[in-house]
Amino acid sequence: MRYLCLLIGEPGIEGPVPGTPEFAQMLSDYESATRAMAADGALVDSGPLQPPSSAATLRVRDGRPVVTDGPFAELKEQIGGYYVLECADLDEALRRAATIPAARYGAIEVRPLMVMPDRA
Repeated sequence: MRYLCLLIGEPGIEGPVPGTPEFAQMLSDYESATRAMAADGALVDSGPLQPPSSAATLRVRDGRPVVTDGPFAELKEQIGGYYVLECADLDEALRRAATIPAARYGAIEVRPLMVMPDRA
């Protein structure tokens, strides 16, 4: 089963500052976690996201697209990246997500992806 892991920054919890040894260690930890998941065949995809200010939100109303700048909702938390993992079950997905540094500086929402009938 595939799981989407959303990496969420929480207000009031600051991660390492760019340019510090702690930041370099965090990047190394991300690389290690990602490589281990790839080596085990669990990694489907992953990547960081640009800041929420770069987002656009699309709605279709009366058959016409309406685009607004920014994220859909005003949230204190920010989604900073994602992983898509192929795991046997939720327990495995949670174990793997625990190795992602974002869990130390925020939260990781782990959610199973729906399997559509024509893609089963």
